[in-house]
Amino acid sequence: MLRLQHISLVQFKNYTSRCFDFTERIIGIFGNNGVGKTNLLDAIHYLCFTKSYFTRLDGHNVLHGNTGFRIEGNFVLQDKPEKAICILRETGRKEFSVNDALYDRFSKHIGRYPCVIIAPDDALLITGGSEERRKFIDALISQLDADYLQNLITYNKIGQQRNSLLKNFAGTNGRPTHSESDLSLLDVLDAQLVKPGELIFNKRKEFMVSFLPLVKRLYNEIANKPTSAKASSGEPEDLNLFYESELLQASFTELLRLNRNRDCQAQRTTSGIHKDDIDIQLGKQLFRNIASQGQRKSLLFALKLAEMEVLEKEKGFAPLLLLDDVFEKLDEDRISNLLQKVYVENDGQVFITDTNEERLRVHLDALLVNYQLISL
Repeated sequence: MLRLQHISLVQFKNYTSRCFDFTERIIGIFGNNGVGKTNLLDAIHYLCFTKSYFTRLDGHNVLHGNTGFRIEGNFVLQDKPEKAICILRETGRKEFSVNDALYDRFSKHIGRYPCVIIAPDDALLITGGSEERRKFIDALISQLDADYLQNLITYNKIGQQRNSLLKNFAGTNGRPTHSESDLSLLDVLDAQLVKPGELIFNKRKEFMVSFLPLVKRLYNEIANKPTSAKASSGEPEDLNLFYESELLQASFTELLRLNRNRDCQAQRTTSGIHKDDIDIQLGKQLFRNIASQGQRKSLLFALKLAEMEVLEKEKGFAPLLLLDDVFEKLDEDRISNLLQKVYVENDGQVFITDTNEERLRVHLDALLVNYQLISL
């Protein structure tokens, strides 16, 4: 079991100094826009992932006019109390500790407190480019497999070095120029890139075999439609998801060899697992091109709920679930189906925000579960 019982924030985003006690499994957080509901969820995300869900730079999360922040959380993990602290020093140095033991590498913390977040901008997971879906899959597998995360870090580092070398090939007239020593160095980087790249590919491919059918099943349950249900056009609503990777067609070594000239021209690595994607189709068309807002939202929740199921199965306990403003653009049936799954069928701790106190109360009361409300 994983529970967050207390959190304290100092100079974090819009909070000067604030503490919150969480006494129930279900916590509703309500208030007007701009009062800090999302910021509170992001502080919880920091304690789980050592970083923000919404901003890349830690400095952007410091209260305006200040030079650092501190987040402290008191957890119960498998019946044992733990204290996690994230500090951004005035120098810009970040520190993270559990039970007062500092991490030498933040990546070692990933997966200790599994967490799933659903936020409005997550719509890009459906409508955006392949990078959004890769980040989602990488974040999920990294919480399950420390070796995967380390190989992903290595792949990205070597990939950056390879791209820098390819940029150096550009001559003054824009035509690629390089020496034999440059090509020898490129050979070395290619060999170094292949090992983590193939490991990541194999683990993604194995993971997708069970994950994608789970997403499809959950989509139909949330949308309250069996797989054979008729869409408004009269045709079956046939959702299909496929793992796309160039490595399904050729080895990574062969891809790098075949695309070397193109890489030199483009001054970047044009093939590899950093191009992988999940192809999502409705019928035989791209899902994002024809799906309604409700269908897109249902698929988003299906992906996130599948993430929850996988984490719970592998960890042996449910992850924390952070729901930020999820009531928008969902009809009542989809809301009821979603809440049933996250509150009743799931025994993990849930944090949910809304601007409307009455709406939040009505939906939580209907579930007949104990909950806590926090007003901001």
